[in-house]
Amino acid sequence: MKYLPLNPAIFINNRKRFIKEMQPNSIAVFVSNDEWPMNGDAIHKFKQNTDLFWLTGVEQEDSMVILFPDNPDPKYREVLVLVRPNELKEKWDGKRLRANEAKNISGIETIVWLDSIETLLQTWIHLADNIYLSTNENDRKSSYIRNRNHRYVEKLRTNYPLHNYFRAAKIMRELRAVKTKEETEVLQKAIDITETTFRRLLQFIKPGVFEYEIEAEILHSFLSQRATGEAYSSIIASGDRARTLHYVSNNAECKDGELLLMDFGAEYGYYCADLTRTIPVNGKFTRRQKTVYNACLHLHNYAKSLLKPGINLVDYTDLVGEEATQQFLKIGLLRKSDVKNEDKENRAYRKYLYHGISHHLGLDVHDLGTKTDPLKPGMVLTVEPGIYIEQEQMGVRIENNVWITKNGNVDLMKNIPITVEEIEALMKKK
Repeated sequence: MKYLPLNPAIFINNRKRFIKEMQPNSIAVFVSNDEWPMNGDAIHKFKQNTDLFWLTGVEQEDSMVILFPDNPDPKYREVLVLVRPNELKEKWDGKRLRANEAKNISGIETIVWLDSIETLLQTWIHLADNIYLSTNENDRKSSYIRNRNHRYVEKLRTNYPLHNYFRAAKIMRELRAVKTKEETEVLQKAIDITETTFRRLLQFIKPGVFEYEIEAEILHSFLSQRATGEAYSSIIASGDRARTLHYVSNNAECKDGELLLMDFGAEYGYYCADLTRTIPVNGKFTRRQKTVYNACLHLHNYAKSLLKPGINLVDYTDLVGEEATQQFLKIGLLRKSDVKNEDKENRAYRKYLYHGISHHLGLDVHDLGTKTDPLKPGMVLTVEPGIYIEQEQMGVRIENNVWITKNGNVDLMKNIPITVEEIEALMKKK
């Protein structure tokens, strides 16, 4: 790992939170993600199951964590399972965790090698009444892939058909949505790296630069600050390409007079930042660009003011939509007749703002959490309204990350330049 060691108290506390929600005499088993084949003998870069990482801080493949708080033998109430170090494999693929290293990372005292776990696990399951297993229940998931989690669920249900089975994901959705202070400190580090990178870009961008050159600057800045890399594929969209929400081609020239939308974020310690800024390629907004940008910034600040405990994302989005309607009337995108005759299922403002305003953020960029439940203190969400105007070949989006508190929220990106004046002044300095 490139990042500095995280505080093991994060994972110790997370396990306590999960165990508190388990039924009596239950065992919970979490397995790592697959190593996915690419082509030939190559494999994709390994990415850990974020539930398992949330509980242990361990990135390594072929790992497991087993929680059995009512185990008669206290030694086996928390068990971390790792692949046994192999000298030949390490010559090819690099060093694997030793037991003492894994203890320091996770705070788990009992380490068991993967090749000896099956007999022990059978004994523990025979003592338990209930088994918690994990699958990916993120609401944004759009495709079914029969991954390691699903195969492990099928294996245990076949071997132990008379036990009661529970969904660990139901608990995880509640717990992971609420970040502890220690988790937010790691997230803030990812945000600080992203801020440094954005300030660097303001000195680099000018007419004639290509989008991929900006992407390269981002990755260079991230890695030089110990980030793991990008939290997601950076969106570097100049001109009309900014209207494509997940534009990742990043191969066009940034031209004089265009706006440039950049949506990027660093990953640090598996926690993800998510920033969007829209800037003028030449360092100076035109009058119209400034009008649209300030309308978007108004929506951003209004939306942020609504994010507090008690509101849910469905009602929140409706309120932002009402404000967007007024802003779009003000800047000439909508007429009163458009609003009067709008389809309530497809509001008039949706022609120019066709995505959600916020999503949960954490170990996954689109982190666990629901749209319908009231927000709670500790949740971290993005705030990212946009305005996309086909006839003007323009797209503007402004995104910050906020931490919900007891009485409102804290903008974790409050130090990142956001106003027209701040952006123009910093670009002028180059």
